[in-house]
Amino acid sequence: MKRGDMAPEQMAETAQDALPPPARPLDAIDQDILRILQADGRASIRSVAERVHVSRANAYARINRLVEDGVIRGFGARVDHERAGHSTSAYITLKIVQNTWRTVREQLRQLPGASHIALVGGDFDVLLLVHTPDNRTLRELVLTRLQAIPEVLSTRTLLVFEEEDLEPDA
Repeated sequence: MKRGDMAPEQMAETAQDALPPPARPLDAIDQDILRILQADGRASIRSVAERVHVSRANAYARINRLVEDGVIRGFGARVDHERAGHSTSAYITLKIVQNTWRTVREQLRQLPGASHIALVGGDFDVLLLVHTPDNRTLRELVLTRLQAIPEVLSTRTLLVFEEEDLEPDA
């Protein structure tokens, strides 16, 4: 495969796991590249270059810089969770013991169906988004797995009735 035909996700796989350098300012072309890749992460370098009116080498270098700087964190598929067999979604709020965020975060990462974890300010400390096959599995996740974490003081489950992905469509 020619370098100009390489998909951006193939470039991301080669990026190092080290902490990224401070982000450099993004110009209009960088912003256009991000918009294109958000809509279609499988777009080839050639396609991106043509759409933003730069050479393939320039597009390749810009995408590589965006990956190295940590602006682009990776490439993946946007999944319809219901069609993938996870028809129950919920946001779960957690109150945790002070100064245990890193420990709790590592345990939450291991939960089946966990898709987003955020440390937040307000009436609770952590917001967790999970997708499970059904309510019974969700109940087991909350009552058996989450509440067994010693640093979790309390939970509140908010069942999602309907959701919409606001990221650009392909």
